[in-house]
Amino acid sequence: MGFATVLFISIHPAFGGTPTSEQKETYRESDNYIDGKFINDVPARDLANRSSNSSINGNSASGDKDRNPAGPIPVSPIDWERIESENDSLTWLGHSAFLLSVDNKKLLVDPMLSPVASPVSLVGINRYEYSEDIMLHLIDDMPPIDAVLITHDHYDHLDYQSLVKFNSKVSHFFVPLGCGAHLVRWGIPEEKVTELNWWEEAEYQGLTVALIPSRHGSGRDPFNIDTTLWGGWAILGNRTRIYTSGDGGYGPHFREIGDRYGPFNITLIEGAQYDRNWPDIHMVPEQAVQAHLDLDGRTMMLMHWGAFTLASHAWNEPIERVLEEADEREVNIIAPMIGETIMLDSDLQLPLTEWWDL
Repeated sequence: MGFATVLFISIHPAFGGTPTSEQKETYRESDNYIDGKFINDVPARDLANRSSNSSINGNSASGDKDRNPAGPIPVSPIDWERIESENDSLTWLGHSAFLLSVDNKKLLVDPMLSPVASPVSLVGINRYEYSEDIMLHLIDDMPPIDAVLITHDHYDHLDYQSLVKFNSKVSHFFVPLGCGAHLVRWGIPEEKVTELNWWEEAEYQGLTVALIPSRHGSGRDPFNIDTTLWGGWAILGNRTRIYTSGDGGYGPHFREIGDRYGPFNITLIEGAQYDRNWPDIHMVPEQAVQAHLDLDGRTMMLMHWGAFTLASHAWNEPIERVLEEADEREVNIIAPMIGETIMLDSDLQLPLTEWWDL
């Protein structure tokens, strides 16, 4: 790696910050931090076979030509009146980004709203084209946000441009260990950031949020791989218990999470972007359904799709596979359009419109 590249990474703010020496000392007290890096409870093979370029199932539905949608994805206009009601709700913003309303508190999970998943706009993975550009003024139109929850620091989850714009609108940020350094470098006051380790809980405005394990990794450049923690979140309100997985492969942690925090009214689980290159750090759709059952979930929603192409399978293959598996295993599943608001105090028996069939 040339000097110019190293200098660029060190100067450009999008690459984030580095935990202080004092913070690293406290991390050493954790069982999941060894020799300056965080580790998974169950070891994971990451990028095990870089020469392969086919999806993990070996027979992707339609090859490279369908890795991106054939045309603009239909989206639902944001219904702000519904979001600002006193009822608990969920609004999917594509990929793993959600706007949640729980006990009348507004929460954002992994608000990656930029057009490109990359530290620089000229190079990276472009967001799909939508039938309506709901992302353009989304941050300006949002009500004040009580808290943002980040699962890990990969670019398709922790977005520099979005968080800088959100700074003045958000009361507090909850992040895994080490990720606070990114936010502080981006001008977010340190007192507005709470870092948590796996299984740690925080009480916030009547809600309980807990960072829970996932089987994944982290890093925003070659020099900081796994130097920050990753995980999912349990969000516990008076009426609604929500689980969001972040990224991660299948493992025994799902059952432990279900034992500790279940039953969940809804589980938001990644089961897309699977590939032979990373067999243990993302789930295939069938594993996602099993994880939902392990978690003692009542209703499931697939996430980590609908915005970016990161793997070699067809862009809509994950939703087709997860619906088939859910039907076979009698799992209640919802698949709302991007931008659609779902009220969580209903029975969540929603009709499937197959909006992804372009």
